[in-house]
Amino acid sequence: MPAADRAGTEPDVGDVTVADVLAAQARLRRFLPPTPLHHAERFGTWLKLENLQRTGSYKVRGALNALLAGRERGDLRPIICASAGNHAQGVAWAAHRLGVQAITVMPHGAPANKIAGVAHWGATVRQHGESYDDAWAFAVELARRHDYRFLSAFDDADVIAGQGTVGIELAPHSPDVVIVPIGGGGLASGVALALKSQGVRIVGAQVEGVDSMARAISGDIRPIAPVPSLADGVRVKIPGFLTRRLCASLLDDVVIVREAELRETLVRLALEENLIAEGAGALALAAGRRVAGRRKFAVVSGGNIDASVLAGLLTDVRPRAPRKPRRRRPETLRTPVVAVALPALKPASSPSHLHAALPAVEETSP
Repeated sequence: MPAADRAGTEPDVGDVTVADVLAAQARLRRFLPPTPLHHAERFGTWLKLENLQRTGSYKVRGALNALLAGRERGDLRPIICASAGNHAQGVAWAAHRLGVQAITVMPHGAPANKIAGVAHWGATVRQHGESYDDAWAFAVELARRHDYRFLSAFDDADVIAGQGTVGIELAPHSPDVVIVPIGGGGLASGVALALKSQGVRIVGAQVEGVDSMARAISGDIRPIAPVPSLADGVRVKIPGFLTRRLCASLLDDVVIVREAELRETLVRLALEENLIAEGAGALALAAGRRVAGRRKFAVVSGGNIDASVLAGLLTDVRPRAPRKPRRRRPETLRTPVVAVALPALKPASSPSHLHAALPAVEETSP
């Protein structure tokens, strides 16, 4: 079914709460260690490095949580999904770890490195259509015909809860604002659920001409035709129904980034911070220059960029020199202080015992 037909009927996608995010954290901690933080001093922003996540993207969190939660409910059906890349890789890796059959439907023209990543983990790859919507319709039809479990890339309560564990990992570091890229809205919804009750501002980031969520929040739910963009991972014609409701109620703002800003930010990440990100992965940081905050955190959502695309950017884009930094106190991570009890030392029984413990010093005459 094309996006235009989907827009008229909202499926029953269930509900999701903070408790679901906490349950997801309990499930995932066995499989996925927390991703690191990096202080990008020239940007004045902390980075949550989901480009170093398993399969190179945060998407594996939602996929794995959905499979684990399904197993708890007794749903052992094969999984099928539609994806241009990162969700498919997350599903493939999670299915491999849990011994579940997985089928991924990817459009023709999907990045070759992402197709190879899916096949590496043993999932069946079916290519269909020229767009995500074509792949989506084909995957839904296969799920109906063969009684597979269709797993949405973003409009699923278990997927949203899994993505929200990014926010759980950020909470101990006392952010005052977290910037999150938005495609279908799963990551933004989950992070907002995890952090909003703590007074953290959550700001979404979209690309000019690829801003279906910003339009939907303002009341325009018509499908858009996303323009070509470096951020192929967020090119969504119509956002999720559940994620739209969550983002409308929880997000503080959505910043729209120009394509040129995104390209420059990705190159600066590579040259100044030695970090490789895909287009969508650099989106939150690109939006960060328009977001005020003393402790800003941006989610680098993925690092699966095609090598030829990266080479072309490094050749063509010449970033401007960053402004001189202001003098300020150095940034430090706020980590909980853990008191460690040290064993009591036994007093020396005699002076000779103390002397025996010291190294011998040879006396020399003057």
